[in-house]
Amino acid sequence: MKVLVVGSGGREHALVWKISQSPLLTALHAAPGSPAISELATCHDLSVADLEGLVELAKRESIDLVLVGPENPLCDGLADRLRQIGIATFGPSKGAARLEASKAFAKDFYARHHVPSARYGTFSDAAEAKAFLDQFEPPYVLKADGLAAGKGVVILSDRAEAEAEIDAFLSGKFGEASKTLVIEEFMHGEEVSIFALCDGKDVLFCGAAQDHKRVGEGDTGLNTGGMGAYSPAPIATPALIETAMKTIIEPVAKGLAAEGHPFQGVLFAGLMVDKNGPRTVEFNIRFGDPECQVLMFRIADDILPYLRATAEGTLGEMEPLQWTPEPAITVVMAANGYPGDYKKGTLIEGVDAANKMEGVQVFEAGTSRDSQGRRTAAGGRVLNVTASGESLHYAVDRAYAAVDQINWPDGFCRRDIAWRALKTH
Repeated sequence: MKVLVVGSGGREHALVWKISQSPLLTALHAAPGSPAISELATCHDLSVADLEGLVELAKRESIDLVLVGPENPLCDGLADRLRQIGIATFGPSKGAARLEASKAFAKDFYARHHVPSARYGTFSDAAEAKAFLDQFEPPYVLKADGLAAGKGVVILSDRAEAEAEIDAFLSGKFGEASKTLVIEEFMHGEEVSIFALCDGKDVLFCGAAQDHKRVGEGDTGLNTGGMGAYSPAPIATPALIETAMKTIIEPVAKGLAAEGHPFQGVLFAGLMVDKNGPRTVEFNIRFGDPECQVLMFRIADDILPYLRATAEGTLGEMEPLQWTPEPAITVVMAANGYPGDYKKGTLIEGVDAANKMEGVQVFEAGTSRDSQGRRTAAGGRVLNVTASGESLHYAVDRAYAAVDQINWPDGFCRRDIAWRALKTH
């Protein structure tokens, strides 16, 4: 089978790494890929925004299956274009991708299909938005309606700060993405990520993980795209997973199909869990990053038949995925200053030494190579140091031992990834 993976980050590196192990694979391509991905796949210098170029590439290389990693090309309709020319695609249509592309659409959709979530309001007028704050006790949750690279959510306890942030959002803090604003009731509890493959009709559980969104240890500081993740998460008990599948994920899949947008790809539900059970924080329409990295580490099966069944509508014929018993953790190493301003081009050494450690794989999320072939930083979140072990403690120790092999004075990481789960062990 000839496969094309669209994307260039740590998530795509992890997917390429896992797909490359399949005996069904005859050729593996990536666009644009990265220097790290090029060690496993043939890379093509095409932007993920170049839909025409990606479609032409898939045709030219006689690709059997396209897997779209990031959300933007899905929200722009790449999957629709590929399916129109008969290429099986893992990733939802533009219509189904609105579940992530628009938080206002998603909240209204949950309400229509009785999917449990927080009370909310949607606004484009600042005065109305500020008045709506009267309905809630702080902290206040403000969300940009559109895509904002994982940074479009602000949680504030101070009323004056919340009102100032409303003005900033509606004045274009995140460009067009925040010209409409969603204000939500703050949900107390513990957050967990549940993943399910969906082929337009059937859904199949595809793992649970917890990530760490805040930049600082103890889950403090600004929200980021994710500073680390681990799987399994103790809170994701079989009972909780069953409840989430029946009351949240299956109704979303059925609702999208009923509204004429059957979903083919991975449904990623961010849930808040309290004594009353799970409620929906948000849905994403692609694998989480960095959750994907630990899921790919833990899936014992060949992933390629499941990706193909999802794209071809035959998921109902597949057995449940098998998982390795060993927990996995990924630690994100980011450039100093992230999620604010940071420097690119700084030298990174020691990744090869880390990769030689047992049970360790460094997925490269934002690296390049200089004229001498040395690794350099090319983004905010740069490395995903991933490890497994016979216990979570062991996996954590392994991951941080690998981090300590890496010499990057211009980078940092959190030293407490999986702290919540370690407290319960």
